[in-house]
This record gives sequence, structure tokens and C-alpha cells, in this order.
Amino acid sequence: MNERDWLILKTLYEKKNITKAAESLYLSQPSLTKRIQQIEKEYERPLLQRGTKGIRFTPEGEYLARCADEMLERLHHIKDHVQNMDQEAAGTLRLGVSNFITRHKLPLLLKLFQDRFPKVNFKVTTGWSRDVFHLTYNQEVQVGIVRGDYQWVGPKLLLFEENLCIASKEAIELDELPRLPRIEYETDALLKTMIDNWWTGTFSQAPRIGMEVDKADTCKEMVQNGLGYGILPGVLAENAPGLHLIPLIDGNGDPLVRRTWLFYREDSLESRAVKEFVHFVGELDFKNQL
Repeated sequence: MNERDWLILKTLYEKKNITKAAESLYLSQPSLTKRIQQIEKEYERPLLQRGTKGIRFTPEGEYLARCADEMLERLHHIKDHVQNMDQEAAGTLRLGVSNFITRHKLPLLLKLFQDRFPKVNFKVTTGWSRDVFHLTYNQEVQVGIVRGDYQWVGPKLLLFEENLCIASKEAIELDELPRLPRIEYETDALLKTMIDNWWTGTFSQAPRIGMEVDKADTCKEMVQNGLGYGILPGVLAENAPGLHLIPLIDGNGDPLVRRTWLFYREDSLESRAVKEFVHFVGELDFKNQL
């Protein structure tokens, strides 16, 4: 079995559906079915049972599917090791990056890094910070960039920290907030919890939600057009001209701070590409240079 075969088993085990797995792998259903049959022939055992509600793995198939993550990680490690034996950073760097960092910081970061290490390629997975944290924890990516204080036990770098702010088009007073329309947006659960805890600790009534939008950038644009106020991360609000900002303060009188971290595993530094990337990011003023 090659790397593609292990990825097929991993995807089938996650999707439990031939059609969805084929779409995810960018394969036709006949091609996927044929490859499964070849794997079954190689092991001389049936691996899947097909039914009206999808597929079910046989015990042999489930065992192989559970080995897929380990085998893919091992194959990636071998490939990285071979590609870096000449002591020059090369190969594929697997990154997990939060949505906000992907939009606002990642393009320039990757360009600057590749200018210095042109033989390094990137495979980037984006999502909410909690998802990136799990990808890093499960070793599906080598480096994770997340926003929020997740409980990571391995080595990490603090990239920057920012205050949470009330942002509004016109100057407002804090005690006016329950009567004013607030623009809500989809965000990571950890940030939502921080905001909700601050609100319930400050006010006795629920916020008046004027509209709900897809992301913080959209919220900022609505605020800039005077359609309500938003509770935004400082790195976004501070770069928006013309907004009035009120930094949030916790019950102890300290600023309410959100941190952005780079997570990695010690053994991932065996890859020269990872080692150089961690060192490169550590030298940057991440907040102001990107």
C-alpha cells in the first residue's frame, strides 16, 4: 500500500460513504471502488461491507483504517528526512492555521519564508482555532497557529496578544450597550466564551443583537457604516480608521487579552523545514511586520 491508499482508508473511515469519500479525494466513484478492491486483494480479506445506509468496515478493515494516521505520519516523516538529508530545508511543511491569521497574516508570512527557503512547499489546512488545535494535537499538521489559550503541553511560541474592544462608529458610553444594537459574528468558541463571560459579569440583561454576520471582518464593516457596535479583537479594530474603541476590562481591572500562539511538537523539529519555520517565525514581530 502507498500513501494514497492509506489516505483512502482514512477518508472512508471518516466519511462512512463512498460518494462523499470520492468527492473529498477528488476521485470518481469507480476509481475509488477499484482501488478498494485492489487493497482487499492485496490483503486477501474483505475490508468493507456495503449497505443501504453506507459502508461498514470489517474488523480487518477497521484495523487498517485505525493504522492510517500512524502510517501517514510515518511516511511524511520518512519523506521529510530524505528530502532534508542534504541539510537544506526542503519538502512539504504541513500547517494548520486559524481563519483570521489565514486571511490577514499567512500570505505574506509564507512569501517571506519561501523567499528564504525556496525548496519548501506548503500544505495548509485552515479552520477555527479549536479545529487547528486538534489537528496539531493529532499530528495531522506539524505546526499549528491558533488564537486563544488552549491547553497545549508541548513547546509553543507567543506570537502576539491583543485587547478585546468595543468598537463603534460614534462615541458611546459603556453603560449604553444593553440599549444599543450589537453586531454578532461567527467566531471560535473560546473567544465567544470570553465575550459572554465579560458581558454577564458587567450587565444584568442580555445584549440587543441587531444582526448576525459571518465573520469579524464583516462585523467591522457594519460597524464602520454605523449599523451597530461590535466586540472585536484589537488587531482588527485598531486597523479600522474612524472607529471609537473601548478596551474591555475584566473583574480585576485588567485588560481582557486574547493571545495568538504557534504550537508544535519537539520531535517535529527533526524536519529541517519545520525547524527553520519555527525559528523564522520566532524572529518576526508577528503583529506589526505582517
